[in-house]
Amino acid sequence: MIDLPDLTAVKAALRKQRIETPSWAYANSGTRFKVFPQAGVPRTPEEKIADAATVHRFTGAAPSVALHIPWDRVDDFAALTGFAKDLGIGIGAINTNVFQDEDYKLGSVTNPDAAVRRKATDHLLEAVSIMDATGSRDLKLWFSDGINYPGQDDLRDRQDRMAAALREAYDRLGDGQRLLLEYKLFEPAFYATDIPDWGTSYAHCLELGEKATVCIDTGHHAPGTNIEFIVAFLLRAGKLGAFDFNSRFYADDDLMAGAADPFQLFRIMYEIVRGDALDPAYGINFMLDQCHNIEAKIPAIIRSVMNVQEATAKALLVDRDALRAAQRDGEVLEANAIVMDAYNTDVRPLLAELRTEAGLDPDPIAAYHRSGYQEKIVAERADGTQAGWGA
Repeated sequence: MIDLPDLTAVKAALRKQRIETPSWAYANSGTRFKVFPQAGVPRTPEEKIADAATVHRFTGAAPSVALHIPWDRVDDFAALTGFAKDLGIGIGAINTNVFQDEDYKLGSVTNPDAAVRRKATDHLLEAVSIMDATGSRDLKLWFSDGINYPGQDDLRDRQDRMAAALREAYDRLGDGQRLLLEYKLFEPAFYATDIPDWGTSYAHCLELGEKATVCIDTGHHAPGTNIEFIVAFLLRAGKLGAFDFNSRFYADDDLMAGAADPFQLFRIMYEIVRGDALDPAYGINFMLDQCHNIEAKIPAIIRSVMNVQEATAKALLVDRDALRAAQRDGEVLEANAIVMDAYNTDVRPLLAELRTEAGLDPDPIAAYHRSGYQEKIVAERADGTQAGWGA
């Protein structure tokens, strides 16, 4: 164990940390085989926002909720924004959906059919208009576009089509708005995905301009990928704009952040700390992107926020001066020991103290269970159609 230094700076950094939660994580979700409904799941965007505000109330670190269009489409987005504000949170990133319509079987913005491409691109532009109404900074784009078989379509043509759609969306952005381009190794396209990795996303963002940055989803990589290297590279290039935190054992599992490999989450957060990119002023949108299929949704999201906080606290405890000296002197084992000492430190008492100082319960999960909120929403939301995939 390490000798804990003066924790004033560590606490100050943790107080500023912000983790966005996704509206869809509060809705029903499932596997390829079954969507499992849960009692108390939201039926409307307003109820999703109410649940997100509840997470923030108990954690103090989740002051915004991302929307997914059309799942969260309403007639009046300004009114929805006001509703969120009244509950103490803001509207975060606007996420598009160009993967569920029948027209998108062969792709959306890269589809060989110009009419389908136009429909998909118009949806991206609609999302920017929603950003105007909500005051959102971030347009987050993920494309399932790709092909399953060699020769199915022309790989280069598809990149040209992608670039054209991205350019149109980028040019529609207003002052203070930006584009976050996500990537995914595979699924649902298996032979070739049009934006399969960080390099492809980075190349498109460079071509677009300074308002385009890469979004890293921690579950969207091949096994063994060194995600913290990607983080370090993109920070150095000034092109890391967002994270979608989750955990994976095999592929895009979308499990709770920090559940499968907490050491990886710590390593990622260390690169964020080392790059002085933790402060919200730096501009990175740290967001959860998870599906809670068998576990209770709100407690799972609270736990995920806590897991990210724990990884961050450990990253802040790395003695960076000592680490630099060991690295400079070629002291391999000493350098590794410095990192591992920080990781092996139990930071839960520190975080409990921090929450108490902020007027929060030191145990957010226990506080949520005592609050009666779960019983309240189960009773109030007994009727109607629950939100879920496709709604």
